[in-house]
Amino acid sequence: MSLGPLEIGLIVLAILLLFGYKKLPDASRSLGRSMRIFKGEMKGMKDDDVRNKAEAETVRGQLPTTPPVAPAANPAAVPPPVAEASRHKPYPEFETPR
Repeated sequence: MSLGPLEIGLIVLAILLLFGYKKLPDASRSLGRSMRIFKGEMKGMKDDDVRNKAEAETVRGQLPTTPPVAPAANPAAVPPPVAEASRHKPYPEFETPR
C-alpha cells in the first residue's frame, strides 16, 4: 500500500489546517531539535555500551588465572602486638567515664 499524490496532498492540507502556516515552521524546527537530541542520546548509549564492554574485557584480561601463592610465614617479619593502652582513640569526648 503506497501513498499517491492525492493522499499526500490531503495529509499536507490537513496539517496546514491543524497547525496553520505560521506555526508550521516552528513545529518542524521543534521536531528537528527533538530528533537531533534523540539521535545524540542513542549514540551516547551505544558508546557507553561499547566502553563498558571494553572495560569488562580489560578487567577480565587482568584477572589472574591461578591463585597467588602466599609467602612462607617468617616469624621475625611479623610485628609485635600493640598494647591496648597505647592505641589511639580517635574520639575521646565520646568515651564513657569509668
